Amino acid sequence: MVTIDLTTPPAPPASFLDGMARRLALTLPELRLVAELAGGAPLPFDLATADAPGAGSLSGRLGQSRGSVEDSAYSDALGTLHDPHDTLRRRGLLTDDGADPGVVGAVGLLATPRLALDIDVAAGSMQVKAWHRHSGGAVASLSTCDGIVFELAWFPADQWTVELARVTAVPEDLPLSTSHVPARLDVPYALADAIGEALHSGRSDLVPVLIGQADGAVLVDGDPLGDAEAAAAVSAVHSESRGRLRILAAEVGERATTAVGVVSWVLLRDGWHSLTPRHDDGARVAVVRVDPDDLATELAPVLAQVATS
Repeated sequence: MVTIDLTTPPAPPASFLDGMARRLALTLPELRLVAELAGGAPLPFDLATADAPGAGSLSGRLGQSRGSVEDSAYSDALGTLHDPHDTLRRRGLLTDDGADPGVVGAVGLLATPRLALDIDVAAGSMQVKAWHRHSGGAVASLSTCDGIVFELAWFPADQWTVELARVTAVPEDLPLSTSHVPARLDVPYALADAIGEALHSGRSDLVPVLIGQADGAVLVDGDPLGDAEAAAAVSAVHSESRGRLRILAAEVGERATTAVGVVSWVLLRDGWHSLTPRHDDGARVAVVRVDPDDLATELAPVLAQVATS
């Protein structure tokens, strides 16, 4: 069974360098070469041929399906990259004895973890895919926003909390303001889903009708809202949305089960709000204002549940 505590602050590092994650930018060809040198280690995403990046390839999975023009631009961009053997040698990451041991070890950890996080973050026009892999006392992460350049990082497990906080950084071009969504909102799931569909279809006139027919009240800090206030609050969850975060957590390995845990956040005008399903009083969803540093705290019980399933 895997256990890891993300709620306890990391221990003070013995030295300045011990407290820092090692980070390295690698192009897709360089990453592929390092994976080959790491014994053919599989990377945590689908490496369909870069010359024909379809819906199943990394480039297609980074967002909506790309048109033929964008596919061609992606292939052209990859085609302009230099030979990875040359670029890695110039950077001192590859010698006649092989690739840098730290880089090889990080890629190896990506392929042989005990705990795996697949992270998808979208904020404004930015979308980032990241993969965090944990085993023993170490974590390796890989992230990209374009499928061409990747950030590879590796660090001690007690620094994972710090690295997770980076995932929730709000882009500077999305300034925070005041939200019409209360800090603690509790909504019947069917109502939240129906109002979202009505707004998406341009039928905001249906929102009061849906509120009136809802099976269950809209609550703020446990107290029911009036129909007008409830309609405004639930509508704002959809209309203010500027981004979302989704993390899939799983234990992997020979003895692991197929249990998967999920953490979902939505980015509103005032920042991140967690979306947590509840089933103790019917199917409901809690929408709660959270700080970026709260991600590790929310993720810890999910990892614990996955690891003990």
